[in-house]
Amino acid sequence: MLNQEIAALRKDYRLAALDESEVAQHPLQQFELWWQEAINSQLDEPNAMTLSTSTPEGRPSARIVLLKSFDADGFIFFTNYESRKGVEMAANPQVSLLFFWRELERQVRIDGTVSKTDAATSDEYYRTRPLGSRIGAIASPQSRVIPHRSFLEEQVNIIAAKYVLEEPERPQHWGGYIVKPTLMEFWQGRSNRLHDRVQYTLTAGGTWQIDRLAP
Repeated sequence: MLNQEIAALRKDYRLAALDESEVAQHPLQQFELWWQEAINSQLDEPNAMTLSTSTPEGRPSARIVLLKSFDADGFIFFTNYESRKGVEMAANPQVSLLFFWRELERQVRIDGTVSKTDAATSDEYYRTRPLGSRIGAIASPQSRVIPHRSFLEEQVNIIAAKYVLEEPERPQHWGGYIVKPTLMEFWQGRSNRLHDRVQYTLTAGGTWQIDRLAP
């Protein structure tokens, strides 16, 4: 049965417009423009993005991860290689990212292929993390069943005691991934659900085709 209270929730979007004739010719340039606007607007965690993965059989899963860098090569984040997402990305490198910047009434969807970053990139970022986060990356068997919270806390205490006098090194099961886009869609909310959607598709020749999509 339809829940009328939920069904009645709606918002009319009126902040901005997006025209395919005015966007940058490369999607990473367009993302940089929107990224800077998100930063300048002081959004709460503008780097939060939904990462969607799937098994080779097509069973999907999604979770929020944090973007840590992006450039012409792609979008970088870090996680446990042995987590559910790590296992799924190893088996099926086709992934999707989604940014939702509610305050700007914008979404950016990115489809592409994922691969591990080089070890040097993972080491460099790991060293910048707070000590507690570095220890947590070592201690947590991410995505695996554990008996209770105290089990995790005990593991953290054991690892922390080991590194009282020395800096922890990056564990081999933790590091970076880079998503290289093959499709990027920029969505700007508009009134009456007639949203603006501009899609960039990577062609076989290595150029980007720009199209407007119906909302």
